[in-house]
Amino acid sequence: MNGFELRKSDDKSSRIYGISIRIRTRVPEAKSIGPGLCVKSTTPRTIEIYLVKEHSVHETEADVLAWYESQPRAINSEFLRSFPWHEVSKHRLDPGFIPILVYMRDVESFTEIYHEELLRTPTGKHPAIKKFMDRWSVEENQHAELLNRFLNEAGFPTSAHWLAEAKASIPFRYTFENRIYPLITNCFGKYFSGAHMVWGAINEMTTLQGYRQLWQKAGHPVLEQLLRAIAREESVHSHFYWSIARLHLERSKFSRGLARFIINRFWTPVGQGTKPKEETNRTIATLFQGPAGVSSFERNIGQRMQQLPGFAGLQTVTQRIAAIAM
Repeated sequence: MNGFELRKSDDKSSRIYGISIRIRTRVPEAKSIGPGLCVKSTTPRTIEIYLVKEHSVHETEADVLAWYESQPRAINSEFLRSFPWHEVSKHRLDPGFIPILVYMRDVESFTEIYHEELLRTPTGKHPAIKKFMDRWSVEENQHAELLNRFLNEAGFPTSAHWLAEAKASIPFRYTFENRIYPLITNCFGKYFSGAHMVWGAINEMTTLQGYRQLWQKAGHPVLEQLLRAIAREESVHSHFYWSIARLHLERSKFSRGLARFIINRFWTPVGQGTKPKEETNRTIATLFQGPAGVSSFERNIGQRMQQLPGFAGLQTVTQRIAAIAM
């Protein structure tokens, strides 16, 4: 192989496995080149292409929690100190994306509502899940605050009482049902936890992919920087939900059947209920528009969900997105 030197590498401490390729010419700065692939430039004449192991398989809820707590926050004090808010107004933001950002901001801020709902169930009382939710709720609320600041910096001022106003606009029907649902789900006890976790995983994955679609469509470099940081945290959240769901579904045939029934019959896109259906549909249609958007949703969310025990072949989630986005 003229001009190349192949060398196996195995860094078990970082869980990165792959090959090193030595090239005889200068290469660009290191960057991601695709799912599971990362290029690292070690010298001006050397790059290493890594096949990245996505996440290890956890055997217990305690393992999942330990993994989660080991993940550093993308939005840390250094990120907040150095974020270029002064650059936001220098780049045009299509006004058509403002309702999408408002929707995302509000849904992020409503996490405390979902948190309180789960705490009234056996799911939320599970020690590992409860500990996760305590941090998860804080992080999601911070995402909302950052999105709100971006809106203001971009020239779309919001009310000083935006959070109270957003909560006040939640339909009474949702508030009423939010009190009733735990009474129903609690009848199934711990067997409903699988359904809770699958639902959460789908919504976290949808949020993550929604942010990716938004920064690509908006073409605003500072918004992209912000959304990339938020997306990294959403990726950690989604993996926690997915991993806990897998554990619960593996243990019980009844849990698998119940979770599949619930998702198949009742799943709705993230935010629907707390936000009007027409706003949810507008957000989905904007972010996952057309065959390419639906294909991306299926590839990144539908197929990932189908890897869960009991969910092979389930197309309902992607079909509901397609009905809105096509």
